[in-house]
Amino acid sequence: MPLIKVQTSVSAPAKADVENMLKQLSANLAKHLGKPESYVMTAFEPDVAMTFAGSLDPVCYVEIKSVGTMGGDRTKSMSQDFCGQISQALAVPENRIYIEFSDAKGSMWGWNGSTFG
Repeated sequence: MPLIKVQTSVSAPAKADVENMLKQLSANLAKHLGKPESYVMTAFEPDVAMTFAGSLDPVCYVEIKSVGTMGGDRTKSMSQDFCGQISQALAVPENRIYIEFSDAKGSMWGWNGSTFG
């Protein structure tokens, strides 16, 4: 049910580096949310045409979605952790990374022919 999706204007690094980044994001998201990693999905989209502050310099947009409640200290901690990790993996400055946190109702998240609510 948790998802972390990274869209970026930069080209993809080597396949092994992308896979390592996705595995780290998956493990960290499970840890932050206290949910089993067996439910976590990651996605990576490089070479997306993007601007930020009117500039074509490297940029990332990250979506983090989960059934349940995120907020307050949890999202602050996740923002710090994931901005740092993504910045290091993709060489995108942390001040050019936006993260959108979205809580989903269980009934609005489908899996395995059913929903979580």
